[in-house]
Amino acid sequence: MTRILAFVLSALIPLSAMAQDTGATDAAPPLIQPATDMTLSGFLWLNRPVVVFADTPNDPRYIDQIAMLRAEAARLTERDVLVLTDTDPGARSPVRQKLRPRGFQIVLIDKDGTVALRRPSPQSVREITRSIDKTPLRQREVEERRAAPSE
Repeated sequence: MTRILAFVLSALIPLSAMAQDTGATDAAPPLIQPATDMTLSGFLWLNRPVVVFADTPNDPRYIDQIAMLRAEAARLTERDVLVLTDTDPGARSPVRQKLRPRGFQIVLIDKDGTVALRRPSPQSVREITRSIDKTPLRQREVEERRAAPSE
């Protein structure tokens, strides 16, 4: 009986691990993430980070900006955008140290690491996507999608 139980357990444990692994790879990262220990170099050629800075999460401009971004999340994910938030100047996150904001600020960084937009006031998703669509990298992505054969 003990051998049968050991055999059943040894067969089920790897299966449960595989089930957990497949669920983790299918899930997309959340659109809005805290920028606590992240570095911008981790996003090179993968995503376009939009970094939203504020001195407190209660800043009305911060609240408005996050609401605008959430309202049109599909337009942002279509352009490989991830939103990073930093509302604690005292923590001195690596992103805050690199971009050096003063008070509220929104910064759009292109896939190649260049700053494409930096504003001290909330921006609509339309303004953000326009800034993205003007970049040479985005124009090349659109052309490559058009040239790709339809499935």
